[in-house]
Amino acid sequence: MGIKVKICGITKASDAKVAAEYGAAYLGFVFFEKSPRNLTIEDAIALEPDLPDWPDRVGVFVGATDELIGAAVEALKLDWVQLHGQETAVRADHIRNTFNVKIMKAIPVSDHDDFLQLPIYARSCDMFLFDAKPVKGAKLPGGMGQKFNWNILKEHHVRRDWLLAGGINITNLEKAIKDSNARGVDISSGVEKYFGVKDPDKIKAFLEKAAEIECPPAEYPVMG
Repeated sequence: MGIKVKICGITKASDAKVAAEYGAAYLGFVFFEKSPRNLTIEDAIALEPDLPDWPDRVGVFVGATDELIGAAVEALKLDWVQLHGQETAVRADHIRNTFNVKIMKAIPVSDHDDFLQLPIYARSCDMFLFDAKPVKGAKLPGGMGQKFNWNILKEHHVRRDWLLAGGINITNLEKAIKDSNARGVDISSGVEKYFGVKDPDKIKAFLEKAAEIECPPAEYPVMG
């Protein structure tokens, strides 16, 4: 079985179809005004009829209101809500129960201390996403192509399914998997023509590469 891949920052149905055709496990749609990949609710409503039925659809939010999340879930028939801000475990529980979605919680990583929060979220989310901690003053919490020390993940026992994000591309994918033992990855800027605009050829090539890489064994039963 190859590596699971989430193609994030989808704004065009054609890109979603390429991702689905070549085996993506998740499609990510960003609802955050500061992002160049942002979708408005109107965009989402117009996009949805042309999207493939599979794979799972993930809405990405940063400190969003119930109003925005609810509208996005309805517009895109979201399977997952990815929380990429400072949302608490209580907030994650509320969103999961209110909107009947699975929760993916992004954890910004720079050192071992960042893993201390995992037990806090363990009962409130279905999957973790480990991304590079943004530099001070950054306008975006992710999607900037920044990497962190992937080896650090081998030193922590994560009792949930998880994805690796941050600076991954086709040239370093094998190293990312080897260094981290990740069974899935999230990629956005690594499959773009330029910032915020996807490249279908890069999506196809990345997914073909991911399918060739043997998935590391799960240390714990997959929960996500």
